[in-house]
Amino acid sequence: MPMELKKILSGLEDLKVKGNLDVSIENIRNNSKDVMENDMFIAIKGYDFNGHEHIKEAIEKGAKVILAEEDEVTKELVKQIPEEVTLVTSKNTRYALAIAACNFYNNPSKKMKLIGVTGTKGKTTTTYMIRDILKKHGVKVGLIGTVASYVNDEKIADNTNTTPESLELQKIFSKMLEEKCEVVVMEVSSQSLKLDRVTGCDFDIGIFTNLAEDHISTKEHPDLDDYFNSKVKLFKMCKKGYINADDYHAVLIPKLVPECNISTYGIDNTCNLLAKDITVTNQYVDFKVKLNNKNERIKVSIPGRFSVYNALAAIAIAMDFGCTVDEIKEVLENIRVPGRSELVDNKLGLTIMIDYAHTPESLEKILSSVKIYTKGRVISVFGCGGDRDKNKRPMMGEVSGRVADYTIITSDNPRTEVPEEIVKQIEEGIKTTNGKYECIVDRKEAMKKAIKMANKRDIIVLAGKGHEQYQEINKVRYPFDEREIINQIIEEMTENK
Repeated sequence: MPMELKKILSGLEDLKVKGNLDVSIENIRNNSKDVMENDMFIAIKGYDFNGHEHIKEAIEKGAKVILAEEDEVTKELVKQIPEEVTLVTSKNTRYALAIAACNFYNNPSKKMKLIGVTGTKGKTTTTYMIRDILKKHGVKVGLIGTVASYVNDEKIADNTNTTPESLELQKIFSKMLEEKCEVVVMEVSSQSLKLDRVTGCDFDIGIFTNLAEDHISTKEHPDLDDYFNSKVKLFKMCKKGYINADDYHAVLIPKLVPECNISTYGIDNTCNLLAKDITVTNQYVDFKVKLNNKNERIKVSIPGRFSVYNALAAIAIAMDFGCTVDEIKEVLENIRVPGRSELVDNKLGLTIMIDYAHTPESLEKILSSVKIYTKGRVISVFGCGGDRDKNKRPMMGEVSGRVADYTIITSDNPRTEVPEEIVKQIEEGIKTTNGKYECIVDRKEAMKKAIKMANKRDIIVLAGKGHEQYQEINKVRYPFDEREIINQIIEEMTENK
């Protein structure tokens, strides 16, 4: 539906306008390629592109209003803009885009309960746990995160970022509201907080899982302080928060944001929701926690100590929404999160785990975690993506050689690179260890070798692709769902016996 420009700009201060404000806008765009007649184009300056360089293209395509950043507007640019096109300038067009998007879609987040989950690790798993428990309780739930956006189990959008850009985010909220969602649970990345993607969102509850040294780069955060402070912004937008009492950084939040009502959960330190008597196996983790003044044993079908933290965060939210203990128990015992320590049921009864680990740190974490509770061997199968950071390849080889009992180096998404060359670079790192390994470039063949050599005491960790259901080779994405391939391999093996 068209909207008056004045209404779209409501709440934005320090704007400068050249032209007519009494115009009606069909749509807001931040990509000049998408602009159509009577649209408003908002120019964003990014790390690798500058939308201001495409203002002329947006006007040629029919943009009626241009919103640009003050520092980017030159005399030459003003000359390019016809008199019938309105030019609005702002000190921060990312912020302006977020507020304009909220206005254009009539602030949908104010009409639903919004739960934001931030932290270095555990965001995806925690959001799925919360979504599934609330769904079990009869609540219609929207989920937004790394994998995709869903209304209950129906996928409504694929996401390229953990947290979509503000314009796309408000559009997704609007769709969820149309679908009668009562609650939305979403992953909130540090980048989304720093770059105003979630500005204007009306959060009810925030969760802080943990903080580790990650996303520190020229294109993300210059240092750990910037990374942490970006995440803290979520709690300045919330009425209520839950934080991990065992995380050194998280415990600073109550003093930094005294206006937010914060509760704690954890294992090692005094907190509001404490897990005790933890048992970890290669199939599940269980623990005791006091709920409604009674000690309850909770079983989670995602093994590892980290699953206890994710489950505690989800339990805290579930109790807030009046979910029953039985609902919580049933969901957590059967939970499956795509590509996050995801166990794949199979005819052979082998323990096969799919995990998104694709950095040296995340690979070490998952392999070290499963090694603690696996009675047999840890068999690691992984590769590295092409057209990405080459420095991490030997580092990941070293990690797997040092931690796993056996490694099969294979292909991931080679993209435009030669798969054999990527494998050789990983091999350079594993050669510095005493780890046993072999190289099988074909990923399906590598998986087949791991399955054939494994017994029920072992665990196979298929790392790197996680939730992805494709393999990208020379700019083409071929179907490659590891869950289906595991069962194909096992079907072929059992048929040939």
